[in-house]
Amino acid sequence: MEDTQSHPEQNDAPHENNIPMEINDDPVEKLREEDQQNTENDQGLTFNTRIQTAPVKEKLTAVREEIKKVIVGQEKMLDLMLVGLLADGHLLLEGVPGVAKTITAKLLAKSMDTAFSRIQFTPDLMPSDILGTLVFDTKKSDFEYKKGPVFSNIVLIDEINRAPAKTQAALFEVMEERQITMDGNTYPMSLPFMVIATQNPIEQEGTYRLPEAQLDRFIMKIEIGYPDLEDEIEILHREHALKSKGKLDDITPIISGDDILAFRNIIKDVIAEAPILAYIAKVVNSTRNNPLLYLGASPRASIAILNASKALAALRGRDFVTPDDVKEISYPVLGHRVVVAPEKEMEGITAKLIIKQIVDSVEVPR
Repeated sequence: MEDTQSHPEQNDAPHENNIPMEINDDPVEKLREEDQQNTENDQGLTFNTRIQTAPVKEKLTAVREEIKKVIVGQEKMLDLMLVGLLADGHLLLEGVPGVAKTITAKLLAKSMDTAFSRIQFTPDLMPSDILGTLVFDTKKSDFEYKKGPVFSNIVLIDEINRAPAKTQAALFEVMEERQITMDGNTYPMSLPFMVIATQNPIEQEGTYRLPEAQLDRFIMKIEIGYPDLEDEIEILHREHALKSKGKLDDITPIISGDDILAFRNIIKDVIAEAPILAYIAKVVNSTRNNPLLYLGASPRASIAILNASKALAALRGRDFVTPDDVKEISYPVLGHRVVVAPEKEMEGITAKLIIKQIVDSVEVPR
């Protein structure tokens, strides 16, 4: 057998099919452990990265830890929010009142050195209250555009389903194209730009169901449940220890807007092999001919799964997408995009069950 120690360049060759190798006593693996570019994923496997995802993982882990100074538990919610940030998508947080939807969005914004604004949606909110309006300037004898609160980097929309369809529709252009058109003029948003919206799935009085076209513009819907007993006890201990301090007082910015834009460029280079792309397409295509679903997902959903899977891989320290990434991200991306057939919904069948069935039935690439 050829001496691997005399040929260190072999360590830089990409592993076939981009699948990480298990650690063993092989000298090649020992060299990989000593390489500064090696990273370690959450399952304890090492691999040689071709794309520098280590800064992404390091910085976003620091952001997560900053948020966890206040938030107890909710690990999956935090991971998905960071994935949405990296994937340049908007997030819809759904949960009953009191499960930290709004405070988590504020914490994420405060952990970044970017502009932040909050818009409370109400039934009497008008589109001009969000986008801004034209105001007549008597000195110039002309109309001047006064920008609304949507002109920010991180925009929190609280209780988005409380505003009527006309107001919700005002968000279509800004969410999709990152710009506002007013009186024939186009006003681009400052980047990075991200909308984080919250809604309560239980209370229906005074609410308006979001149009499918608007739901489709959220890369993910993150469902937030109650904490378990141990986490709730910890929440009470932290609240008691606060005394007169505010919950956000100890939160400091970890990353800048430029960091986020740089990380998003790295995410674009994360490797997704042809079998992974076919796997994503098959999963989404299966939603369109499933008899349990009235409405399937669009190609925008396929792109969202791809981008979110890349972001999740980088968050885990990898520079390539695995089938497990696709599986983990499928429901948050597809859950709000598909509509269960009415007769099946009456039988108690949920979108989550159907999507799980679809993902499990599609052959996983090897």
